[in-house]
Amino acid sequence: MFRPALWLSSTALILPAAAHAQTAPAPAGDEYHRDAPAEIIVTAPYQRNQADVLSGTSVLSGEELTRELRPTIGETLARQPGVSATSFGPNASRPVLRGLQGERVRVLTDGIGSFDVSNTSVDHAVAINPLTADRIEVLRGPAALLFGSSAIGGVVNVIDSRIPRRVPDEPIHVDALGTYGSAANERSASAAVDVPVTDKVVFHLDGTFGQTDDLRTGGYLLSRPLRAQAAANDEAEVRELADLRGRLPNSQSRMWEVAGGAAIVTDTGNLGFSVSHLDNRYGVPERFDVAEHDHEGEDDHGHGDGEEHGHSHEQVTLHVRQTRADMRAEVATGDGFVEKLRLRGGFADYRHDEIEDTGEIGTSFYNRGLEARVEAVQAARGAWRGAFGGQMFIRDLNIVGEEKFIPKSETQQFGLFTLQSFDLGAFRAEAGGRYEYTTARAAADADLGNDDIRRRFNSFSGSLGGSVGLLGNVRFGINASHTERAPSAEELFADGPHAGTQAFEIGNPGFVKEISDGLEATLKGSGDGYRFGLSAYHNWFRNFIYENPTGEEEDHLPVFQYQQADARLWGFEAEASARVASFGGTAINLDGLADYTRATIVDRGPAPRIPPLRVLGGIEAQGQMVQVRGEVEHVTRQNRVADLETTTPAYTMVNASVSLRPFGRDSRTTLMVSANNLFDVEARRHASFLKDFAPLAGRDVRVTARLAL
Repeated sequence: MFRPALWLSSTALILPAAAHAQTAPAPAGDEYHRDAPAEIIVTAPYQRNQADVLSGTSVLSGEELTRELRPTIGETLARQPGVSATSFGPNASRPVLRGLQGERVRVLTDGIGSFDVSNTSVDHAVAINPLTADRIEVLRGPAALLFGSSAIGGVVNVIDSRIPRRVPDEPIHVDALGTYGSAANERSASAAVDVPVTDKVVFHLDGTFGQTDDLRTGGYLLSRPLRAQAAANDEAEVRELADLRGRLPNSQSRMWEVAGGAAIVTDTGNLGFSVSHLDNRYGVPERFDVAEHDHEGEDDHGHGDGEEHGHSHEQVTLHVRQTRADMRAEVATGDGFVEKLRLRGGFADYRHDEIEDTGEIGTSFYNRGLEARVEAVQAARGAWRGAFGGQMFIRDLNIVGEEKFIPKSETQQFGLFTLQSFDLGAFRAEAGGRYEYTTARAAADADLGNDDIRRRFNSFSGSLGGSVGLLGNVRFGINASHTERAPSAEELFADGPHAGTQAFEIGNPGFVKEISDGLEATLKGSGDGYRFGLSAYHNWFRNFIYENPTGEEEDHLPVFQYQQADARLWGFEAEASARVASFGGTAINLDGLADYTRATIVDRGPAPRIPPLRVLGGIEAQGQMVQVRGEVEHVTRQNRVADLETTTPAYTMVNASVSLRPFGRDSRTTLMVSANNLFDVEARRHASFLKDFAPLAGRDVRVTARLAL
């Protein structure tokens, strides 16, 4: 949700674009404490105003970021326009952008990938800690091509300060954050320290600890159809499942992370690095089986005919460890064609173990990733400015254990990209392009019965758009895009039981590139006390990759075969805010948003797990030291479902918050109390694989303190 602030010199009030105020500019000369304005998009080689971006964008920073922070990046962003979340319990939730998830959304930290296996399964958490974020941006349109052809849905970039960009003007700078949430007895704390050792060298250190108990949900754990099925079962133990409510079993977590970095910052550039280690152990919520199966004569491997009481209460815990190193460099090159060169790189060694309730390790995932990118920022030449560069990505994935469903694989991508902008005042244009060469190799694996396989893909993507000024500060824009995506290793080589999705997944090594042609129109405007934005989009997919149920079973799991077909996706996002009153030093603002996506696989029907229509409205009183906000979010029923999907009921949540800046508006120290889902309603996200077994959090009272010294 874009929520930039407009400063009124006469009253010094903040007017947000949609809901919340942003951190006020610090006094002149205090650059270290100054936040980038929310209307500026920084996820690009050069900063651009949000009103000029030819697509729907969202920026989460300042007090809004503090209010929305959750243990996962998916839940942190879930109330932004066009964004939902996979919500596989409270500990593994990845963003869903315009109905697209997994391989079609890139989740980055400071422009570099997360180096995890969250794209492999929805029960795998993203290895990015939202508590360390200074700012989170959701970006679509031409600039998304800078970060990979897989970003058809968009890019989520978490921007932190682990590699310092500035030198503090005090002997030591401290940022600390502490949160308590009642729904999961959540306790978390993080702190970051920046110490200048010279006027050009700064050291950074940060640490985070978080722990939760089982999540308390609103209402019953099982959806209504499953409760009815359980209640009709002949077994008393299964019938009891129909009455389960409240705490979500095996949803606890414990996480810690430490990181250190250093940077040299001069007037002509900077050079820095950081090293971090993440340790995250969390439970995977149980998926209760309320059906009775005929498994008479079952053999030693569980195959056969006879009655199986499928209400197994297996509790699996995932233990994630990642050690990561990052570097960033920038140098001003003078007054030539290129004014800046930027280099960004990262490497990570990742492992997670899936631990059964007996304490034994069932399956281990090993992933090593390397990514580097170089950008050349062109000097402005009148109305023309731009950037170009290259990117390299290497990933080695190896799964060991009883639930291995992909052979050892290696993916390599090499890309060239450019973004060019032209500002002629009333008319502005933007063009982006990307070429990408991808190789995907699967090693021979006797367990999965495959030979050594290697695939190569050449992908070409591009976009072209323009905007024109209408009355006042209103602009209308239209953007056309063509995107080609190489299939992932999972889509090509999968052939085994996948516990996270409760499916036996079969890939297709013969897949061709997925191709999308899209159009998006935008209308944005702002003025004294108001702001609005509207985006409407339509994508035509060729060779769209999706999982199709075959109706067969393997290893007691339904078989899903990856297939390709044509698909259509369209939708809209709308948001607006207006100041309706002001008195003294306080402004009263109303805001709202709505979003909708409709996706269809040609000749088959609806695509799976597409979020339904959502509307959200809020009222906020913003003063110099105190802000009070109330909002209502309504998500409609989703009854447009794919094969084997169930419908998802509508829900309405009411949220409220109060924030206090005890040292005044210019201070970043904040105390906030918020109450989410005030009426403790039962709510389920349609994008979640686990929606029929694990509803969202019930009433959650959160207390958050942020300290900046």
